[in-house]
Amino acid sequence: MRDWLTRPAGVRRKAGELYGMVVAAARNPDFYGVGRVADTPEGRFELVALHLFLIAERVAPVKPEGEALARHLIEAFITDMDDCMREMGVGDLTVPKRVKRAAAAFYERSGAYRDALGVQPAPEQTADPLIAVVSQALLNSEQSGPFSAAQAAYIRASHDALSRTSYDDVAAGRFEFAAYPATA
Repeated sequence: MRDWLTRPAGVRRKAGELYGMVVAAARNPDFYGVGRVADTPEGRFELVALHLFLIAERVAPVKPEGEALARHLIEAFITDMDDCMREMGVGDLTVPKRVKRAAAAFYERSGAYRDALGVQPAPEQTADPLIAVVSQALLNSEQSGPFSAAQAAYIRASHDALSRTSYDDVAAGRFEFAAYPATA
């Protein structure tokens, strides 16, 4: 009975800790700069959404614990978006609408990343759908380049590394995203 009563607080705490790791990973300076993600609220949002997707995608299939953890991770993200918008001076009446749009954007990006990760391009295939998603989501461009290809490789490597990491290790924060590849 005691475990049942304390579980939600433990899951929320764990989700908060994981969300902190997501934000820290999204602030890696290798992601930002000329020809890369703009260091703006929108650019930071996109990288947080990407890393949140990677973790939520790993833990959610583990029922029921992982589902609850993924749900609390997304709640932490939404709370953070609300707090950030208020700190930036967005009006109280506008914040809920913008948070709703941010949540919808997260789910849209998650679907795009999930679909693109499900397609492993053949060596002779020139178009990797993940590169196209990266170009659109992170660079807001139809053009791809070295950053898009490096980012796609990073996403695939992180997704693969997380899939090989046990749920318990991910939930405890004992995981690493892939090393960021060097770009030309």
